[in-house]
Amino acid sequence: MSRFFSHKFDRLTPYTPGEQPQDKQYIKLNTNESPFPPSEKAQTAAAEAAARLQLYPDPTCKELREKLAALYGVGPEEVILTNGSDEVLNFAFMAWCDDTRPALFPDITYGFYKVFAELYSLPYTTCPLAEDFSVRIEDYMGCHKTVFLANPNAPTGLALSVAQVEEIVKSNPDSIVVIDEAYVDFGGESCVPLIRQYDNLLVTGTFSKSRSMAGARLGFGFACPALIQDLETLRYSTNPYNINRMTMAAGLGQLADEDTTRANCRTVMENRTYTAEKLTAMGFTVIPSCTNFLFASHPAITGKDLYLKLKDRGVLVRHFDTPRLTAYNRITIGSREQMDALLAATQAILEE
Repeated sequence: MSRFFSHKFDRLTPYTPGEQPQDKQYIKLNTNESPFPPSEKAQTAAAEAAARLQLYPDPTCKELREKLAALYGVGPEEVILTNGSDEVLNFAFMAWCDDTRPALFPDITYGFYKVFAELYSLPYTTCPLAEDFSVRIEDYMGCHKTVFLANPNAPTGLALSVAQVEEIVKSNPDSIVVIDEAYVDFGGESCVPLIRQYDNLLVTGTFSKSRSMAGARLGFGFACPALIQDLETLRYSTNPYNINRMTMAAGLGQLADEDTTRANCRTVMENRTYTAEKLTAMGFTVIPSCTNFLFASHPAITGKDLYLKLKDRGVLVRHFDTPRLTAYNRITIGSREQMDALLAATQAILEE
């Protein structure tokens, strides 16, 4: 760091994205990207939008907001569009956490929650997951804190039911509950319908996973109009042109091809079941998943050793070198060919 870097960030540990090595061609199963390209409609729309990049994009995202609202059965005034779902989560920490309203989230979850809290010097508390990695809803009942829950959770893949989430929301009428649904399209239950019943609920989502647009950076949030206005106040105070013209166009094209999105999700879920069964047959413990990844460990090899040996063979998975997670690796679900390559490499490693 330079000598000019503010001391208020001395203890800040930035978020660590999944590695993106360039030394050779890898089978990339470490960052939960889709194995499928965006819809042809999305690609065509983005290419056409490129011809008008000399003009600013619509800061209200009117057409995209209306299309997304119609798809999810909410009103346009109940939607915010953001630069990836990380941005709407960022706004949520800024808007609804302070010295009187600490943040609360699991100790094992999406790593950015802790980063956002520390970036803004916000007080926060973490609750340990149960022994089986599930979220204990009683830890979040009547807590008088701003709750952040990834549902399904990462890196475990486990999900709460809508009924369980509703219990948490109902028990905290004077506190915001944020439900991060980045992976919900792979077998989870969406809590979006609850925003009409509760004025303290924000549900966030992304085009990165099920809609194959990780490289475009497009996220969204659903909440009652008053909460959306809180977030829009922050968006217009930082970057009102947060969605670029090509991304906005690609988002519209992708929404026009929901049949392809749903078919891709079904394929990922089929490949997830296939891979989980094969890994289990090899002796792995595989956590039940409602996401586009699996969380697995094997008694005969450490998680780090397996990760490194797979990397040597050109297969990337994600390893988290922390006490409760070190035995496990998170494995993105790709195409059937990619999963067969992972399985073959894993089998060879176990037989060494």
